[in-house]
Amino acid sequence: MSDKDIQNLIEKEDTDNLLEALDDKTLDIELVKKIYYPFRDHKEIVGQVAMNLSLRTSVYDRDQEYSETMVELLRDLAVNEKDMGARWAVAKNPHTPQDVLVNLAKDEVNLVRALVATNPTTPSNILEKFFSDEKIVRDGLSGNPSTPIKILKILANDADKMVRIRLAENSGAPKEVLEELSQDKDSNVAKAAQVNLEAKT
Repeated sequence: MSDKDIQNLIEKEDTDNLLEALDDKTLDIELVKKIYYPFRDHKEIVGQVAMNLSLRTSVYDRDQEYSETMVELLRDLAVNEKDMGARWAVAKNPHTPQDVLVNLAKDEVNLVRALVATNPTTPSNILEKFFSDEKIVRDGLSGNPSTPIKILKILANDADKMVRIRLAENSGAPKEVLEELSQDKDSNVAKAAQVNLEAKT
């Protein structure tokens, strides 16, 4: 969709077609921005912009789709208190700046904090504080490669097997933790740890 097409839809306030346009993760990010600002109070548009930014980024390739416009939009979405879904998308995005993550770490919604806990960009001192948070938040630490090793060592003995599986798959888990998990009583945990160990050698 061209710049002119988007401009026409904005002028007509044709939100249905704008939502459809935002459904395309290959839509130029400058056009995403162009749609966003006039409709910052439109819950569906805000949610769809947040979803668009999520779809175009990857936790495995942190440089993918990085741009100043991306960061600008993430910053603005983070303060959109009306839409928890927007903050949710910002909390897990690898391009979200650290100062924004520090603010979202205090969010009253535990799911937002849980997603900040999974974000590899979150500062380690914040990740340490999350260890004393609710279980849903603390559990997010197990799969985060930036989680301090001393916390990963404690999580290796967590009663929840899903926590141990995420830890076994964590690229940041140290060899000693993976060796311990490779002997886990749960076969799925043990297998995931063995695969991770092999990938490290």
